[in-house]
Amino acid sequence: MLRRVLPLIVFIALGVLMLVGIRISADRNPDALPTPLLNQPAPGFSLPELHQPERTVSSEELAGTPYLLNVWGSWCPSCRIEHPVVTRLAQSGKLRVIGYNYKDERDDALRWLGQFGDPYEMIVVDEDGRTAIDWGIYGAPETFLVDADGIIRFKLVGPLSDDIIEKDILPRLGMPQGKEATP
Repeated sequence: MLRRVLPLIVFIALGVLMLVGIRISADRNPDALPTPLLNQPAPGFSLPELHQPERTVSSEELAGTPYLLNVWGSWCPSCRIEHPVVTRLAQSGKLRVIGYNYKDERDDALRWLGQFGDPYEMIVVDEDGRTAIDWGIYGAPETFLVDADGIIRFKLVGPLSDDIIEKDILPRLGMPQGKEATP
């Protein structure tokens, strides 16, 4: 009799543990993954620029003003979803928006930007994904907020939204929340 009931007891116990885990994490933003890089200096890089591949962009060039590093690829369906949000943020002038083209072919990336628009101040290219390892990039889309001192203040895995910009990103820069944040 116990042999028949034991699997049911184990199944119920696992279900209870799963529900407890879900309830504990319910108040957290499921897309804001913890990262050991949070509140740490952003990893340095030296990568080619998408529009001028002969030009190398280094992380030192970005120092001194806050920026949003937006990881995207032409192969990424979710990047299409967040692209209008990224465009509105870039057009607002509230924050520098730097593109990070991840594991993509140059021609595909340029074609994608031609179709959907190019909101980025500049776009660095990590074709083989080696630099992404230093940043802890899992895939695309991902977004990092780096402050003027080069410290990572926020990381998002998944599509960026107007709500996340207003509630999670702009306040970290001392900017007020509200509709004026993203026109």
